[in-house]
Amino acid sequence: MRLLLSADTAAAAASGGGMIMIIYIVIIVAFMYFIMIRPQKKEQKRMAAMLADMTVGDCVLTSSGFYGIVIDITDDTVIVEFGSNKNCRIPMQKSAIAQVEKAETE
Repeated sequence: MRLLLSADTAAAAASGGGMIMIIYIVIIVAFMYFIMIRPQKKEQKRMAAMLADMTVGDCVLTSSGFYGIVIDITDDTVIVEFGSNKNCRIPMQKSAIAQVEKAETE
């Protein structure tokens, strides 16, 4: 009789331990979502909105650290003019733009 009771309590403890493991896994997945995935998606939305709002004449900072003025915009590329030399126009992908400063209108 005593052996039978200890087997029942061991089975109950094992099933309770499995439930705790599932709760820990759910907590870890939720933590990963709020710490890693959600901020990355928020940043991607911000970058997409910034690139969609970009217009000709805006000052941009490229991912390589160069400042320039947007001369022309197509679907996935932009032509950027660097420096005071008007002949230095370079086509680049929109994804290479890190920051956009709006042109001041007077």
